Amino acid sequence: MENSKNLKTVLVTGGSRGIGAAISLELGTKEHNIIVNYNHSKEHADNIVNKIKSNGGNAMAVQANIAHADECQRLFETINNEFGNVSVLINNAGITRDKSFRKMNLTEWNEVINTNLTSAYNTVQIALPNMIENKYGRIINISSVIAQSGGFGQTNYAAAKAGLIGFSKSLALETAKYGVTVNSICPGFIETEMVAAMPREVLDNIISKIPVNRLGASSEIAKGVRYLIESAYITGQCLNINGGLYM
Repeated sequence: MENSKNLKTVLVTGGSRGIGAAISLELGTKEHNIIVNYNHSKEHADNIVNKIKSNGGNAMAVQANIAHADECQRLFETINNEFGNVSVLINNAGITRDKSFRKMNLTEWNEVINTNLTSAYNTVQIALPNMIENKYGRIINISSVIAQSGGFGQTNYAAAKAGLIGFSKSLALETAKYGVTVNSICPGFIETEMVAAMPREVLDNIISKIPVNRLGASSEIAKGVRYLIESAYITGQCLNINGGLYM
């Protein structure tokens, strides 16, 4: 196995379940060190790490609530000690606190904004200087179709995910000359545990509105991430992977 210090180090926030787990596994090859960040799902994170290692890759699970700057700092210190600087950053961590705006309290608003949007500030603030110094970096922010179309009871979620798109475009302008690309991906309805927990009649109604007539697979988002990592001439873009739900 190649020395881990010579490989590109990839941080996947919220990398233990759903889309994040698929991204971790897609990139978990001999060409990358994968950091599977998690907040609560240690068992799931360890399982993903074991799968990557069994396929000959390098991986490590690290707990941190990246909505908090101090925990984010600790996360990067752990990564640097083990593998060196992060050169590929996937901001995937996210939560929902769905409720109509009239019933939404400030705590429910702040929890979603901090986890889904402020966390990107926290991670990029630490990762970017080294990317600029090394003249290479890939930052991919996982947004959502809801950022583009809106969603009933999701003003907090839509605001945070739409913020990621604007964040990506603006940061791309600032970093392109340094060899750092910044893009976002807007998944549609993907077959994850969260979506599977929806009432069947609600799910059927959603699928009926998707032109390809099915939910997406997490692996399809992961392949989109790989594509953007391998593309040096794509920056400031939003890649829509939604089965035609929003065009």
